[in-house]
Amino acid sequence: MTTIMEESPVTTGATVWLTGLPSAGKTTIAHELAGRLRAEGHGVEVLDGDEIREFISAGLGFSREDRHTNVQRIGFVAELLARNGVLALVPVIAPYADSRDAVRKRHQENGTAYLEVHVATPVEVCSERDVKGLYAKQAAGELTGLTGVDDPYEEPVAPDLRIESQDQTVQESAAAVHALLSERGLA
Repeated sequence: MTTIMEESPVTTGATVWLTGLPSAGKTTIAHELAGRLRAEGHGVEVLDGDEIREFISAGLGFSREDRHTNVQRIGFVAELLARNGVLALVPVIAPYADSRDAVRKRHQENGTAYLEVHVATPVEVCSERDVKGLYAKQAAGELTGLTGVDDPYEEPVAPDLRIESQDQTVQESAAAVHALLSERGLA
């Protein structure tokens, strides 16, 4: 009797937290990276901040407390996925360092790999991209509390990787994150 061995999927999990201003390129990079990782056989989930707000954090506003709660919920789901062999790509603004630090701590306590990527696109470039029209609404006085404009964004002091998306293609940005994952034995 001949047994055919099927190639099993790669099961190393980790959370890749992509933080940065609105329209920095976080989600675009995450989706580009997800495609590449899936093609290599990895289980991947993109936990998009907008989708999380709609489905898991519905009812939360944008106060510091609500933003912290939202980030903790996302961090919990990401860690759960990563602990179970999924590469969780998390493109979320997460403007406060203490919120991101709490997510990192949760991962450390559970022995789950966590990488913080700062998509460090300048606010001027984000404003030009204005993917969702937020900067235009803020400039017109229709929106307040825009992260990086009239609400704080605390840049990561020592991220695992800093990407300046305005200086490279989406493919190059995704490749940089992939290289970091490979370097850490996670991809």
